[in-house]
Amino acid sequence: MDFQDQTVLVTGGGSGIGEQVCLAAARAGARVVVGDRDVEGAERVAEAVRAGGGEAIACALDVAEPGSVNAFVAAGEAAFGRLDVLVNSAGIREIVSVLELSYEEWQRVIAVNLSGTFLASQAFARRLVAAGRAGRIVNLASTLGLMAAPKRAAYVASKHAVVGLTKQMAMEFGEYGIRVNAVAPGVVRTPLTERYFQDAAMTQTIRDIHAVGRWAEPAEVARAILFLAAEENSFITGTTLAVDGGWTAGKKM
Repeated sequence: MDFQDQTVLVTGGGSGIGEQVCLAAARAGARVVVGDRDVEGAERVAEAVRAGGGEAIACALDVAEPGSVNAFVAAGEAAFGRLDVLVNSAGIREIVSVLELSYEEWQRVIAVNLSGTFLASQAFARRLVAAGRAGRIVNLASTLGLMAAPKRAAYVASKHAVVGLTKQMAMEFGEYGIRVNAVAPGVVRTPLTERYFQDAAMTQTIRDIHAVGRWAEPAEVARAILFLAAEENSFITGTTLAVDGGWTAGKKM
């Protein structure tokens, strides 16, 4: 996959899957815009790109704030003169039953996972349309955008909505040459999920729910994201690609 001289914007680029997208895109020739609330994390990733001979800038980004999102997209265009790919990787989750989930926590998860995806995609697409340029958007859904799990009401709702939003934007943006897809990872070992791996029983459960008997590493999901974002795959839009080690294929009896 060749991203030479293309500009790739990544929300949540300061760690986890987003970090690996930044690094992989840079290795493929892209100029990278690393957006994250964790500014130090974003700077660290941007510096890693530059240390490898690539071009990158870091931006403070709160995906739930329209002004912050608009500034992030504008900074990418100003720095590199063009926009090509947006990866919506920023995300959070809760672990609490529906009966105990507070409205504030519900709103926080929806704001980041769903509204953040909408705001970044809208700001990115508006600039592409105004410039008469084609582009690609890849959203981070989840296996829990395709099914449910205990104590994840807001997360499950937000990720199901991301799948629907992906379809809607693909339908509306197609005439402008903008493709929109999503990935639905299984369990990926990232800072967000690290607590799972501190418990032996939970670690075994994670192995058991995946047909391949293990969890994913962020770089594996990053490669799938870049596959969907690559210009070579120009007839793929509106789809959600499960990158889940067979989790959604079925249950083991």
